[in-house]
Amino acid sequence: MESSKAKILIVDDVEVNRFVLSEILSDTYEIEQAANGKDALAKLYGDDKKPHLALLDVIMPDMDGFEVNRIMKSDPSLKKVPVIFITATEDERKGLAAGAVDFISKPFDPETVKLRVANHIELALYREQLEIMVDEKSREIIESKELFLDSMANLIEYRSLESGLHVKRTKELTRLLILHMIKTGRYAQQFVDGDYEAMIKAVPLHDIGKIAVPDNILLKPGRLTPEEFDVIKTHTTVGGQIIKSLMSSKKDVYLSHCYDICRFHHEHWDGLGYPDKLSGENIPLSARVVAVVDVYDALVSKRCYKDSLSHDEAADIIRNSAGNHLDPLVVEAFMEIKKDVKALSVKLQEE
Repeated sequence: MESSKAKILIVDDVEVNRFVLSEILSDTYEIEQAANGKDALAKLYGDDKKPHLALLDVIMPDMDGFEVNRIMKSDPSLKKVPVIFITATEDERKGLAAGAVDFISKPFDPETVKLRVANHIELALYREQLEIMVDEKSREIIESKELFLDSMANLIEYRSLESGLHVKRTKELTRLLILHMIKTGRYAQQFVDGDYEAMIKAVPLHDIGKIAVPDNILLKPGRLTPEEFDVIKTHTTVGGQIIKSLMSSKKDVYLSHCYDICRFHHEHWDGLGYPDKLSGENIPLSARVVAVVDVYDALVSKRCYKDSLSHDEAADIIRNSAGNHLDPLVVEAFMEIKKDVKALSVKLQEE
């Protein structure tokens, strides 16, 4: 059974020093010991339960306490572990400048050790609890934001006389395609580095800009005039503006993918798309994938201005669009799983 006590790592090359500190603190805390710097790092990296505090001797052979501290502070998984330097030298300024929270001189005064450790353990536990609360609140905010935006996307589909299933189909077909591309090594590292789950979540927002397109154009049953098509094109820029207005930080990966997909899913591989006439890999990867899925679903779906095509007809159009309208690698992956695409599309159409 895992201990509920706060955990302290004592690092000192002198065994008697470790014994004394352990005797002072073991009634209150879970104690782990390391005889040198390398041993300390091995324990820090080898245990999922990180210590709440490290008591770190400065003068040790091979790797001194400052080097251990430097490695800890440069590692995201360890840099939050508070360090108290313990040493017989008067080097307090250097220790604090290196990021230590406190400094204890040898020989140890037991009460001083207890008080200083208790204060920093309390601060560490408070910070840990505060971070948990912040993470939970952030997660709630993110979930609320995603729910709100998904609802907006569905509202737009209903306005377009769709059932809202276009949103669901494009999202799930994008998931199917991305997972196959990762499995087969096509842009795999880019998907992983770009947080492909956030990409998939962002897909339903691809047409959010249609909220600004007048009904007489959006619902027109016949062919659009060039002027009307120019209005339709604005859904990419308007959608991008809507998403950008919601972004408080460029580090919001989800909204960044929403923006890329909204603005760029009608760009063409050959540079003849809109709104910015981007070409090739200058078009964000998420938008290039959604472009294929969006074209497929539009072709196999009945709309107010057209009848639906068969799966095979749609797949032929997509294959013939590789290298001009669509990214050839994405099309190649799509064609490999076209039977799975058809099965999933039919299933989602029936729901």
